[in-house]
Amino acid sequence: MGAGSEGAVPIIPYRFAAAGLPALDWYDALWALERAEGQRLRMHEFALWMVTSRSNITRLIDRLETAGLVRRERSDEDRRGAHAVLSPEGRRMRKRMWPVYQKAIGELFEQPLSATEIRHAEAAMRKLIAAGR
Repeated sequence: MGAGSEGAVPIIPYRFAAAGLPALDWYDALWALERAEGQRLRMHEFALWMVTSRSNITRLIDRLETAGLVRRERSDEDRRGAHAVLSPEGRRMRKRMWPVYQKAIGELFEQPLSATEIRHAEAAMRKLIAAGR
């Protein structure tokens, strides 16, 4: 990582904590559910979205469920499977977290770059996204 990255890494979790909001992985999980069809994902799909193991997802979903941000529903297709489903409170929490996250992202990535550099970075990201399809 480049110079100063040690200071950049904890800025987002610090900002969430300072605002009395949950951890970054909660935001990522809530965003994944909000974007998913029907705002629900099977546990193995969730693990792929979050790029983590199913056991880590299970613990994360346990915490989100305890907080009332998601609920588990048994799968109609496979009685052994379960879906994590975004609750209305989970949607509200994700929306409360976004302004804090957005500001921190701006500080990390936009402020150090010129408008031209931002356009180049956006073009590069579009190419990477298109190549991944």
